Amino acid sequence: MPTIRSCRPAELDSLYAISLATGHQGGNASHLYEDGRLIGHIYAAPYAVLEPGLALVVEDEEGVAGFAVGVSDTKRWHERLEAEWWPRLRQDYADPSATSPSEWSADQRRAFAIHRPELPPAPVVSVFPAHLHLNLLPRIQSRGVGSRLLSHWAARASARGVQAVHVGVNRANPRAARFWAGQGFEPLPPEGGRTLWMGRHEGPPSRGA
Repeated sequence: MPTIRSCRPAELDSLYAISLATGHQGGNASHLYEDGRLIGHIYAAPYAVLEPGLALVVEDEEGVAGFAVGVSDTKRWHERLEAEWWPRLRQDYADPSATSPSEWSADQRRAFAIHRPELPPAPVVSVFPAHLHLNLLPRIQSRGVGSRLLSHWAARASARGVQAVHVGVNRANPRAARFWAGQGFEPLPPEGGRTLWMGRHEGPPSRGA
């Protein structure tokens, strides 16, 4: 059975690889990008580096095959990214804003997200202040591993006082939406747009957690 444990600093490259392998509507995005680390720069690496206490991995006999990363305070998190994460990346990746978005490559769209990060809607964050990202390679999908990983992550988050958490789901990935719905996450306003926001209230932290 795959093992769930804390992410180790040496496994950062695995998080980048998994992000790319699941970055196109839940499938492999490697054919879309010249720089295969761009997705991980946004959705995985900063969490493992800046918030390691809420960074978990799944390991099977072939190695790291999935991760769950997140934070307890989304508003504070974006402030930290502005101070501690985006400045270096903004030096490495040019802002494509001078050209039309219709002309952007996949790399340029991610570069734009580094320079102009998409923030979750304020009403979502006010009620569901924590958030996470969870990704699994195909070889361990549909085996109940995602549910186990989420339970482990939620236990750690609850021990830190988290009582409500949200996720952002690409509407072009209905399988992911079904997974989160099956875990008790409910759709949140606003409706429409590329991202489906979903939230779940957590139970109170257990004593001695």
